[in-house]
Amino acid sequence: MGNELNIDEQLQEDRLDAKLRDEVPYIDDAGFTACVVQQLPSGRRQPRFARAAILLGVTLLASVIAYLITGGGAFLANAAEFLVAMPFASVCAIALLSGLLVTAVGTSAAVIKAR
Repeated sequence: MGNELNIDEQLQEDRLDAKLRDEVPYIDDAGFTACVVQQLPSGRRQPRFARAAILLGVTLLASVIAYLITGGGAFLANAAEFLVAMPFASVCAIALLSGLLVTAVGTSAAVIKAR
């Protein structure tokens, strides 16, 4: 009985393939489409290196502004002192939870993209 289902499925797929392969005849428009396409304005695209340079420049500018606003990076020294003063078990727990959070976000992004 399972073999009969496979044959029916194959026949159904063959019919669908045949319908998809049938071409719809081209409707002649006496050159109207070509005329419209010629009158369209040409696209002005920035080169890829310009986009990358702008993105890099804005990122560097934002980094410098953040560094200056936070007191020259003093928060990094304060954070390092705080972590050194914490018990080792707490640091390990924070690292484990951070790893699990990153893994969960990455997994969910992969699942969403796969759909």
